Amino acid sequence: MSKHVRVLIVDDSSFYRKRIRSALGESPLIEVVGEAADGREAVELACRHRPDLVTMDVAMPVLDGIGAVRRIMRDCPTRIVMFSALTQEGAEATLRALEAGAVDFLPKISRSEQMGSAAAQLRERVLSLAQAAPVAPPARPARKAPKAAARAGVQQGLLVIGASTGGPMAVQRVLAGLPADYPLPVLVVIHMPGSFTSTYALRLNAVCALEVAEAADGDALRPGRVLVAPGGYQAEVERGARGLYVRLSEGRPDQLYHPSVDVTFSSVARALGAEGLGVVLTGMGSDGAEGARRLREAGGRVWAQDQASSVVYGMPRAVADIAERILPLERIAPALVEGA
Repeated sequence: MSKHVRVLIVDDSSFYRKRIRSALGESPLIEVVGEAADGREAVELACRHRPDLVTMDVAMPVLDGIGAVRRIMRDCPTRIVMFSALTQEGAEATLRALEAGAVDFLPKISRSEQMGSAAAQLRERVLSLAQAAPVAPPARPARKAPKAAARAGVQQGLLVIGASTGGPMAVQRVLAGLPADYPLPVLVVIHMPGSFTSTYALRLNAVCALEVAEAADGDALRPGRVLVAPGGYQAEVERGARGLYVRLSEGRPDQLYHPSVDVTFSSVARALGAEGLGVVLTGMGSDGAEGARRLREAGGRVWAQDQASSVVYGMPRAVADIAERILPLERIAPALVEGA
């Protein structure tokens, strides 16, 4: 990383631009190189200044944030972090921006008592993402294939995918590569607000051959189906008379992430042992490392995304020393199919 991370701020509110500039200005490693009040100006300034990162609002005049992301990724690819409202509409817009090439998102905080922690989170995210390669817009997903029955006569088991920063599109890419008759149930644990996970599951269901839904307490884990752990809850896997199912809880206050990959992986170790497969994708921090260790100790398998294809090589790095396989993102789905 160079001495300063150069950031372009994009928001139609001068008040919010000032807040972002103030938050970033508390780090001597960050330099704000410009501000834009609409999407068209954002594209112009991004291509002129070539910042390391752009913070982008969604709703703006002239050209909205999603359109601006598309044009920036086409004309001068740059790392882009979206600011999003924690609403269903905000979730839908943010997911479209991520599909267009944005690398991450943060909630748009307006309450003054939350600004201190939000500012610290913004600085941490900017400094981490500045070292990542810009993400090109993913190829347009193919039309959803018809459902097919799961293969008969295969080994029982469960695939659990954990991810954080950069994860929404990475998970989508993996799941879109699995056929409708993929024989293992799938559970996705991703750091995402509760207002986002239901919308995310719906979008995945529209582009994947497998059925995808947000998990509810007691939902069965069965072949042909992907469950997404809801934001704000811990998701554990249990085995009962009717097979595998998801148990949701609010978890403990001391647990940093809800859902937590560590919590889910640990439950898979208890419930399935050697029949569990955990895959750790891109993300900040080390969530999943302790759960992965327990899964390996129980005889289960752990795979990780490689550094070159990760938006942030935090979570995969934390499990790399115990991972059975370390793979580029584009190889994970084919490897899962080959090993099924």
